[in-house]
Amino acid sequence: MKQPHILCSNEDITEYVLLPGDPQRTLRTAAYLDEWQEIAYNREFRSIKGLYKGAPVTIVSTGIGGASAVIALEELITCGGKYFIRIGSGGAVQPGIHIGDLIIPTAAVREDGASRMYVGENYPAVADFALTHAILETCNVLKFPHFTGIVRSHDGFYMDEEDEKMSYWNKKGVLASDMETAALFTVSQLRGVKTASILNNVVLYQGNIREGIQAYVEEGKGAEAGEKREILLALETIRRLYRDQQE
Repeated sequence: MKQPHILCSNEDITEYVLLPGDPQRTLRTAAYLDEWQEIAYNREFRSIKGLYKGAPVTIVSTGIGGASAVIALEELITCGGKYFIRIGSGGAVQPGIHIGDLIIPTAAVREDGASRMYVGENYPAVADFALTHAILETCNVLKFPHFTGIVRSHDGFYMDEEDEKMSYWNKKGVLASDMETAALFTVSQLRGVKTASILNNVVLYQGNIREGIQAYVEEGKGAEAGEKREILLALETIRRLYRDQQE
């Protein structure tokens, strides 16, 4: 039976799933596959299935925000997805993180609303250790510039007192902000599946959010290169996991 939002069935979904936010990033990711086909495109959920160096992979866009992301996650789990890697964008909360640098979260501050609908705020949003370790090992092999640590997920894009919020989390050592990672980590832990996240930094710390995102939309060189790196990192990690499981 097809799921009501992603419009996919069990035969459409592999165990390995990439979760970009932007439906267009789904297509840009598919360009790296050896072969692929579009399965469905409903609302913000664009779904593609294909092969990368022999490894089966599904790519499903989640749209913006935790609420949309966990709708996709829940339906993908129902269809048999087991390993999930978010390939998204974030904004730096620390100086020294350049445009296009990758951020690989170990955990996320839960300032989103979606995860709170599942469990109280004292429940941690943490990445799957083994999957994140595989990403980090692959990243070191590929020699991609990256940072590892805690990020923050929230629901407001254009917020009042943004500078004060960023200053607070900067002092707490948070690396970056996004809108989906915390919800994905939380629900994945509750559902018993493995999820990790890779963020491409598109806004400098204390930079202008509108200008940073606009530059990314207009394919700024740094952010565009970062997106390519996060896509390759995710795909190479899946290839490695698939190969190890076949041996």
